[in-house]
Amino acid sequence: MIFTNENLFLIVLGLVWIIGAVLQDLHRREVDNLWNFSLIAIALGYRAVVSVFVGDYWFLLNGLIGFGIFLLLGNLFYYSRVFAGGDVKLVIALGAILALSYDWIVNLKIFGLFIGLFLLGGSIYVFIWSLFLVVINWKRFSKEFAKQVKFYKTLFLIFLIVVVVLSGISFFIGWEFSLIVLVFLLFPFLFVFAKSVEESCMVKEISPEKLTEGDWLYEDIFINGKKIKKNWEGVSRKELDLIKRKYRRKIFVKYGIPFTPGFLIGFVGILVLSWYGWF
Repeated sequence: MIFTNENLFLIVLGLVWIIGAVLQDLHRREVDNLWNFSLIAIALGYRAVVSVFVGDYWFLLNGLIGFGIFLLLGNLFYYSRVFAGGDVKLVIALGAILALSYDWIVNLKIFGLFIGLFLLGGSIYVFIWSLFLVVINWKRFSKEFAKQVKFYKTLFLIFLIVVVVLSGISFFIGWEFSLIVLVFLLFPFLFVFAKSVEESCMVKEISPEKLTEGDWLYEDIFINGKKIKKNWEGVSRKELDLIKRKYRRKIFVKYGIPFTPGFLIGFVGILVLSWYGWF
């Protein structure tokens, strides 16, 4: 059970900070670094005070170990381009919160379930958001979808061959194997769907003064012979200053779907599972 007196502050702290991050992300498509870093400082500071008060430093050490584990996971998510910088920093900060047990078998279960829940819940949420974008941008989406299907026709052919082969195997192995066949059948459609949503619904034209640090350029831009490349890290502070001073044309920017609600789903899911005695 994680709802101990010493953990209640951490749980409330985590909920408040995640909700704050969600509101920032939905409003500005970014989460302030100060917001994420302050969560780390407050969580570890609280753990240190409690450890001194009760004379047991494992409460602090657990938080530091959790922070270290999520620091590694966050970098893995970032460099594999699963999440952008703001989301990664929030994940890392939550590591200082989520080590809520003195039993590290339980902590590892909490970490694993949290990751699984926010990835699953976040994926469902992103899919629903994408459907909403498709509805309000139907004409552009339908044209882009047809274009992407034509471009990735080889992918469809490869997966069709794989599905035929796997269907034959499933006939001999059993119906359970057909679930794998279904995944291979759906993958190219979901992939093309995601690419079409990205190209038709997530690209906007804005004026330079509305550009913010970390925004993703849709295409390279040139300023006085200097090339500012589109990249995963987004526009740097130095590049942003140059663009605002020198660039006068509209800029195409690609926006992602805010993923922080997925972290809220994962965190609340952990609390619900604990309440019902999962750990």
